[in-house]
Amino acid sequence: MSATTQQERRSRQLTGCRVLVSRAKAQAGALSSALRELQCEVIEIPFIEIRKPASYRALDRALDNLAGYDWLILTSVNGVHALFERMEHQGLKTAALARLNIAAIGPATKKAIRAHGLTVTVTPKEYVAESVVLALRGRVKGKRVLLVRARVARDVIPRELRKAGAQVDVVEAYETVAPKSSERRLRTVIAGRRKPHAITFTSSSTVRNFVGLLGLRSARAALKAGVRTASIGPVTSATLREFGLPVDIEAREYTIPGLVAAIVDASAAYKQNPQLRKGR
Repeated sequence: MSATTQQERRSRQLTGCRVLVSRAKAQAGALSSALRELQCEVIEIPFIEIRKPASYRALDRALDNLAGYDWLILTSVNGVHALFERMEHQGLKTAALARLNIAAIGPATKKAIRAHGLTVTVTPKEYVAESVVLALRGRVKGKRVLLVRARVARDVIPRELRKAGAQVDVVEAYETVAPKSSERRLRTVIAGRRKPHAITFTSSSTVRNFVGLLGLRSARAALKAGVRTASIGPVTSATLREFGLPVDIEAREYTIPGLVAAIVDASAAYKQNPQLRKGR
């Protein structure tokens, strides 16, 4: 390996960089491992906890009537897991979904669906709700669509597909909450001498819960004190801006590997121009 190649490789690592990973405890592994492989120091503090919904009534009713649907839309890995756990509880086989056209919002969701032996009909080019709508708008007129998602989510998909002539049933399969146990540790880390250089935000919920855990004033103060934000994509970035929080790093590909690549690019830029680290 040449000296130039070695130098380039070192510049693409994250040695000396501390990143706070805010994903749910059960999902932090992929992001944390990827960062650690690049010599990054990882701090895991979940801003999200996945819980069962308050009621399964709507989901169970939909599962009882799967034969009446033409399309199934799943917008997260959490939704996939929740759906199949409930199907198992209800004694339903995966084959009950085989006749449906299935849309997955992104590659991770698609992979989780395919792990159950099902075919994914549509995965949009960009992994956001708007792209799901673009991919399905011309295919759902007069069709019945089942959208399985979290209790709190954007209404872009059901609203726009109804405009396109679809009958859309939205059912809650899980909910996300801010773990109370994370508040004290988050405050301690943010106020400490070895605060993170960046905090990852992998959904709008992580942003809202970050603000909920710290309070808006403290959240803004923490980010003004040199802690950077690393957003997985434009929807999450828009939520940061809604709270008046900066978007310092944004993934070009709205996936975990895309987020890691964006952090690496930003780190390399800071190494080349240290002035970028000073203020905003």
